[in-house]
Amino acid sequence: MAFTDWYVEGDAFGNCNCGYACPCQFEELPTHGNCRGFEVLEVSKGHFGDTDLAGTKAALIYAWPGPIFEGGGQMQVIIDPSASDAQRAALEKVFHGEETEEMATHWHVFRTMCDTVHETLYVPIDFEMDMEGRTAKVSIGEVLNSTGRPIEAPHGGGPHRVRIDIPGGIEFTLAEIGSASTKADAAIQLDLNDSYGQWHVMKHGPSGVAH
Repeated sequence: MAFTDWYVEGDAFGNCNCGYACPCQFEELPTHGNCRGFEVLEVSKGHFGDTDLAGTKAALIYAWPGPIFEGGGQMQVIIDPSASDAQRAALEKVFHGEETEEMATHWHVFRTMCDTVHETLYVPIDFEMDMEGRTAKVSIGEVLNSTGRPIEAPHGGGPHRVRIDIPGGIEFTLAEIGSASTKADAAIQLDLNDSYGQWHVMKHGPSGVAH
């Protein structure tokens, strides 16, 4: 099957309700038995067919009652309204896992495992992150606010740096891990405090992570 030629690359930050060593990245069950979180992406380089996606921003809020692979989840895409109509349509398709090989990206997996897809929101997204420093700040209108910081050693030893390396990953191949907190009041609500934070450079296309 032929898919539309598309590619997105840019800084990405996310926060879920798992502990700092998110078991889902190691094919184990989530820390609390269920999965809730969000991610945000600012596209520095990208396209969908003939539509340039550079400079666009989008986020995704998600929730499952159990592990993702058991399904029954819900998701909601948020797109910064500065995007044109063509860019909005393209980002919505990408974040919904469309025009993608089966299970090639986490977006495809998320959509497949969600029974409910809430209406896309168009809300201004303010997003800044420092991957090396493991800091982030996200403000999406009245919908979502999130911050990220380095993990602090409990014995007072200062910041603790950890990475997760997944050579065959469908979301990333290398991510910096830290502590994040998020409050969201949309179709899906979040109240996360000092849980799994993830920083990486997103590089996705129809066949998955670009290497």
